[in-house]
Amino acid sequence: MKKYKIEPGEVLEGSSSLYTNTRRVEKTDYQTKNMAKNKVISYLMEKGKTRETVIKEQIERYRKYRRDWKAQPKNCINNKWSVEELKENKVLPLCVDIETAAICDLACPFCSRQYIATPDKLIDSDLCYEMIDQASSLGVPSIKFNLRGEPLLHPELPEFISYAKSKGILETGINTNATMLTEKKSRELIESGLDLLIFSFDGGTKETYEKMRPGRFKENKFEKVYNNIVRFSEIRKEMNSVFPFTKIQMIMTKETYFEKEKFFELFNSCVDDVTVSQYQERGGDLELASELFDNKKKDELDGVYFHNGQIRTRVDADEIVYRAIGRKPCEQLFQRLTVTYEGRVGMCCIDWGASHAVGYVHKLALINFSEYNRVLKRAQKNKKGYELLPNLTIGGEFDVSEGQPILSLEEIWCGEEIQKVRESHYKNALGEVEVCANCTYTDTFVWRKVKGQEVDDVMF
Repeated sequence: MKKYKIEPGEVLEGSSSLYTNTRRVEKTDYQTKNMAKNKVISYLMEKGKTRETVIKEQIERYRKYRRDWKAQPKNCINNKWSVEELKENKVLPLCVDIETAAICDLACPFCSRQYIATPDKLIDSDLCYEMIDQASSLGVPSIKFNLRGEPLLHPELPEFISYAKSKGILETGINTNATMLTEKKSRELIESGLDLLIFSFDGGTKETYEKMRPGRFKENKFEKVYNNIVRFSEIRKEMNSVFPFTKIQMIMTKETYFEKEKFFELFNSCVDDVTVSQYQERGGDLELASELFDNKKKDELDGVYFHNGQIRTRVDADEIVYRAIGRKPCEQLFQRLTVTYEGRVGMCCIDWGASHAVGYVHKLALINFSEYNRVLKRAQKNKKGYELLPNLTIGGEFDVSEGQPILSLEEIWCGEEIQKVRESHYKNALGEVEVCANCTYTDTFVWRKVKGQEVDDVMF
């Protein structure tokens, strides 16, 4: 694998990640090059079509899916398409995120779970299969099987993935903390046809990792998780499999910032893509950016954009500090839908638990408010597994009228609720929607490098 460096502040397409001296394989090239081994091929064979024809069709389908990830939002926003126009132009979700597990076995200090009450629940299997069926019927190319929790905690996860492949889903993926990535589970995931496996691992040393990723129910050990990831790579080779494509990412915080090279050294030989990602503000404080920002000449900070009363800043892997000078429409409104374990449907992966629900696909979503209160009370009483969650709040409107209709994903995607949000974004009035007004997703800001750092305006 070749090493290469992206210039300070440059962001890759469809990502808020920055890479420095890292081993990296281009995912699209990898997926298309190995399409013959994608498990979906065996399910798509049609009478009269050769295997080679089916493979070529799916390669083009995958390339279109990746092109559309950026092109589809751009077309919608530039043309300000109505619901009718979205239908006419066949604008459909490119990805559906299904929350197979809301529970997590870690208590990472930078995670929203530290601030927003999140039920320790698993999705009902029937609901998951129904969502896969609906996504398949819509022609959705991608499903990610996680949102707020750790997907490996759901015992049926490999079956969900295998079923999705049988229904023609081109790309299946999960994010995992790898604590439960046993040898048995590794083999099951590979056999299921999983296409994309993203490891979340913070720190280049044992001390930092265990500080950033403490266990909720038992102590989490650096050595165990590191060995799980290394062993997965070995098992994939032993099984003569090219899938899943593996990626590991570290969130850039004050604690991890100076361990980037050590992080790369840990995983360069066993993971396809090693990434350092921008910290996404989720309720805590981004001390590193604040400190570096404070060291700049404040009299040069003209046009500062205040977000919720604060100057919004960010820092990249090369200590370049940016400040926000405005907002812009969010692409996620035209890329994906998210489904929580109880059937709340959200418009993006940043809205924790779909607090601004745009629809409901299961009746449990209408009567589930007590689960959020139960978590809050357990944390207040310092119950086991909640000792590291002392500052919880109810993070949104989870108390829903039982009169709300149960809708399909297609009805929600072309529905009134999500279109209201899109209309606000069309006119760049993100403040009209509370969840968008308070959002800190870096892709919805326009960034400028702080003066005296060589470069000018940068729009991500």
